[in-house]
Amino acid sequence: MGMSSDRIEVADAVPGDQELLRLLAGLTAVRDGDFGTRLPEDVDGLMGEIATVFNGMVDQLSVFTSEVTRVAREVGTEGTLGGQAEVPGVSGTWADLTDSVNAMAGNLTTQVRDIAQVATAVAKGDLSQKIDVPARGEILQLKETVNTMVDQLSAFAGEVTRVAREVGTEGRLGGQAKVPGVAGVWRDLTDSVNFMAGNLTNQVRNVAQVTTAVAKGDLSQKITVDARGEILELKNTINTMVDQLSAFADEVTRVAREVGTEGRLGGQADVKGVKGTWRDLTDSVNFMAGNLTAQVRNVAQVATAVAKGDLSHKITVDARG
Repeated sequence: MGMSSDRIEVADAVPGDQELLRLLAGLTAVRDGDFGTRLPEDVDGLMGEIATVFNGMVDQLSVFTSEVTRVAREVGTEGTLGGQAEVPGVSGTWADLTDSVNAMAGNLTTQVRDIAQVATAVAKGDLSQKIDVPARGEILQLKETVNTMVDQLSAFAGEVTRVAREVGTEGRLGGQAKVPGVAGVWRDLTDSVNFMAGNLTNQVRNVAQVTTAVAKGDLSQKITVDARGEILELKNTINTMVDQLSAFADEVTRVAREVGTEGRLGGQADVKGVKGTWRDLTDSVNFMAGNLTAQVRNVAQVATAVAKGDLSHKITVDARG
């Protein structure tokens, strides 16, 4: 039977054509993504078998698309990992597609969870873990980036700890943190630690140099290194101490030279600003010089009187030894 160019309605078609038109409508709906169409299965013969197969195919496609959509929504939109598509009874290409979707979701779940585990460990200060899950493409790049970050953080923490231990605990100055390949904030932090350690090294060594010189009787050196805060206070204190010791030594030397070498009596050490033991030492030197002056002058006075025939004078100054 020939067909006109106008569309044949199912109701207008002869019985054989009606069944074919229903099948065509169902196939068209499936092609357009509508899985709600079903063919009547109460038809005898070949068309009944076709309807049963068609309906089973549509059922499987409906379950397949629903499951794939669910897994995609859970993983891609809701961030719920671990989902798997479950499509009972599929085989062939549909089974392969289901397996591919599940493999993709499983891989992504494993990769994201491994990355999250390492990131959580880093946030808690545990730098012993690294991403070891297999990966390709951009996920591989992310894996390598995170692992490199962990390596650099571990190296940074190790070097800072080493320098802090050497300088702060063991007293070994001059240490510097060496962290190859760091950039940005990590480079700035490394530079800051090294600057701090370098400053502290210079300051402590300068203090040690001056105090060692003082211990050896060299009062010509002073602390010249730049300093701030409490280190500046220590610098000023030591430099003031050196100035006072130098003035004390100069004055004692002058008095000793005048009295003991030049025979010029009456000299007194004048050391501004000294306190405590240095004040006591200055007073003792001045007392000694004063006593010696009084004694020698009294002896000289009596000796001069005797030389002039005056025997009425005696030495009256206090004396010992």
